[in-house]
Amino acid sequence: MYELGGELDGRTVTPGTNILVAGPPLTGKRRIAREILRHGLNREEGAIVITTRDSADRVLTQFDIESEDEQRPIGIVDCVTAHMGRSTTDTLTVKYATSPVDMTGIGIGFSNFIEYFYGELGRERNRVMVDSLSTLLMYSTLQTVFEFMHAITSRVDDVDAIGVHVIESTAHDDQTLHTMGQLFDGTIEVDESGIVDVDFSTETEQRNG
Repeated sequence: MYELGGELDGRTVTPGTNILVAGPPLTGKRRIAREILRHGLNREEGAIVITTRDSADRVLTQFDIESEDEQRPIGIVDCVTAHMGRSTTDTLTVKYATSPVDMTGIGIGFSNFIEYFYGELGRERNRVMVDSLSTLLMYSTLQTVFEFMHAITSRVDDVDAIGVHVIESTAHDDQTLHTMGQLFDGTIEVDESGIVDVDFSTETEQRNG
């Protein structure tokens, strides 16, 4: 079982669970998603972040990691830096995609980290964060993003990790939210007042005991 920690302290999910974290802007949903990964990092679990909003340097700062040299099991797929025209060079900690449209590059970076964490590092417990689905949907069609995220969530399930995926709930119509929602085992919803509502399907509740 994976403990979610933070504001969700006491709740656990089984390996292979994918969670959608949804809410309007500025409601703290990204903080909640990061806290789920941070809870794992504090227990020597691996963390893989696909970021379409912040640079790798900013993500490291958000996790209180001062530099790539710090020996923490974190991998970042950065879709921002190259898109802004800055020079990039892949490292053990950061893999770069050319932009949020470059789903092939994102997928390769993600797969590289999965293989590195499970293979070379021997990390059998890992957490994955995608921030955010809304940015991907800005640049690509719903069908393209759905197929891409189906591959990501399936991989999370295959390797017994957990996935935490962020979406701006007010940026999309009901059909988009419904379609994307089919990929996830449960939802964490945050409203304007910061109230968290956790909703898992019957199957997931059974899996989580």
